Amino acid sequence: MKRLLLLLFLYFVQIHIHAQEIIGILGAFPPELKLLRENMVSPKDTVIRSVGFITGELRGQKVVIAQTGIGKVNAAITTTLMLDHFRPKQIIFSGIAGAIDQALRPGDIVIGTSITYHDFGALTDEKMDYWVTRNPLTDQPNPTHFKCDPMLVSKAVQVAKGLRFTQIGGKSGNRVPAVKQGIIVTGDVFVSSKKVTERLRKDLHAAATEMEGAAIAQTCFQQNVPYLIIRSMSDNADDNASEDMGNFYDIAAANAATLVMAVIEVKN
Repeated sequence: MKRLLLLLFLYFVQIHIHAQEIIGILGAFPPELKLLRENMVSPKDTVIRSVGFITGELRGQKVVIAQTGIGKVNAAITTTLMLDHFRPKQIIFSGIAGAIDQALRPGDIVIGTSITYHDFGALTDEKMDYWVTRNPLTDQPNPTHFKCDPMLVSKAVQVAKGLRFTQIGGKSGNRVPAVKQGIIVTGDVFVSSKKVTERLRKDLHAAATEMEGAAIAQTCFQQNVPYLIIRSMSDNADDNASEDMGNFYDIAAANAATLVMAVIEVKN
């Protein structure tokens, strides 16, 4: 009897959460979620299958936030659990990335227009042949690039114009971060190679590279849930990437989170 009552309670809790049209927000590392957590009202922690979720209110919207951990598998697991248990109306990722676009600098932001894998396919001595993923039920091919929701992209572009991001100090003084739209590529590797960045720029026209976005995009695409990936540059994915990431990580994470909060604040 107690078990039945508990199941009924959990069922009605989920219905209540779903009825509020909750927004899902993901980040890979604690610093990527720090500013979001600090701005939440009445945050409540819950653990589902060894993954932590935080429910509450952020900028007047009901949200559920989760830390995916590093890499595509972790990202897919967390996204699936979030979709299954909280039924968010949309999912937004907030985090850092390595710049591939030569015009980008640490602190700059890329609003993902589409997301693709850079490590899925056949690798030979000469080149990388990029494959498409497939729907596991129908075996139909997915698109090579998963397009972020156009309305969310448009909203992010518009609200970014009025935001004040953390500036980056340089030899010529502080620099105001730039905000661009572009293709974000995902792989289970930390890119710190000028040669690889040149390949990603040439083959995939990439603006930035990271380790979770395409797995989240594919999961949302196959479940028909709108999504958006927002990344702020922590480095230029070159030989100095590790050092730059250590220097600019917190600023990049905060800039991405600032834009995400502004996006969800605008009600549809």
